[in-house]
Amino acid sequence: MSVLDLFRLDGKVALVTGGNRGIGKAIATALAEAGASVAIAGRDEVRNREAVTELTGLGGAVISTRTDVTRRPDLIAMRDQVTERLGPIDILINNAGIGIHGESLTIDDDGWDRVMATNLDAVWKASQVIGESMVERGTGSIVNVGSMSGMIINRPQWHAPYAVSKAGVHHLTRSLAAEWAPRSVRVNAIAPGYTKTEISDIDLPEYRHYWIDEVPMQRYAQASEIAPAALYLASQASSFVTGEVLVIDGGYTLW
Repeated sequence: MSVLDLFRLDGKVALVTGGNRGIGKAIATALAEAGASVAIAGRDEVRNREAVTELTGLGGAVISTRTDVTRRPDLIAMRDQVTERLGPIDILINNAGIGIHGESLTIDDDGWDRVMATNLDAVWKASQVIGESMVERGTGSIVNVGSMSGMIINRPQWHAPYAVSKAGVHHLTRSLAAEWAPRSVRVNAIAPGYTKTEISDIDLPEYRHYWIDEVPMQRYAQASEIAPAALYLASQASSFVTGEVLVIDGGYTLW
């Protein structure tokens, strides 16, 4: 077996929440190209179908499931559907997330609750729902999508709920990693920096100084540059890695 073989996911079943666009779709694509059968979970059925069409033929089977990750019944139905169609889930990518900008005194309870429900509570619930089978079988890899925002205070916009939710994801990652390591279930996270996606406002001129000029590499990332790190953590290439939060930020957090 060569070192490149350790990155292969042939025969594995991977589930990516929020996998129908942006970083999630880039990760789903990478997992498929590595040979995994991939299930994409998202609320938008049209985008789900489009993503399945794009990924079909890259590796194993590709399916989608309409899922609201904030609802435990949806997550249970998602798990059961994927398991029935593809087999037990070996890899869980907790990617679904939302963000809101605003000064803290202007954000109401609904805004705070929506961010926490999607970015943190859903990671907890999905990890429980999918992790139960992993712990029972004594195998599995969970990769949570955190953010460098969980480590810094972003400028010039304020978004305390988002940053707090991602910091929570990082700590939850470490907590589950420690608890499930004896059962051979690894739990890691990636912490992307500023990344160009379909819904990002990263090109706005007023953000350039903070979001590009202050990045040591003088640019933002493409989603395709984030995906290989998730593949590494999902695969046997990282078989002795757990509880890690891998920062992918072009050096932004070095300052």
